[in-house]
Amino acid sequence: MRITGKTWKYRDDVNTDEIIPARYLNTIDLNELAKHCMEDIDKDFIKKISKGDIIVAGKNFGCGSSREHAPLCIKASGISCVIAKSFARIFYRNAINTGLPILESPDAVSGIETGDNLTIDFLTGEIYNKRTDKTYKAKPFPPFMQEIISSGGLMGWVKKQ
Repeated sequence: MRITGKTWKYRDDVNTDEIIPARYLNTIDLNELAKHCMEDIDKDFIKKISKGDIIVAGKNFGCGSSREHAPLCIKASGISCVIAKSFARIFYRNAINTGLPILESPDAVSGIETGDNLTIDFLTGEIYNKRTDKTYKAKPFPPFMQEIISSGGLMGWVKKQ
């Protein structure tokens, strides 16, 4: 599994209320939720991104409430991956369950700026930054977790079984 995309970089401690504000949680329509992705931290986020783009953030990404809407909203917006220095544990698990690829790599985050083009190899955990010509390493997911993500999430994986 390999992707290429443009980056959008954010700070430490981006919480789930900033990823998808609670005022929009009166729907389960993923397309509607995606329209409001990252709205409270970057009001023009959904207008700026393209399908396949990548969010890069500091430590503790996805902190706050345990809502699954946060990774679902990111995925539905067209974001292909989130790279962070670290993730809140419940967000980490919800991302896997919903099929949103995420990687932890403090070194990569430090070397990436908004607008950089990255190529990510999920099998090896390599993150290549075209602008700097540097390759960073993240710990790749074990094969069973890669299967869950490539199946679109836990429910997709269960259906395949």
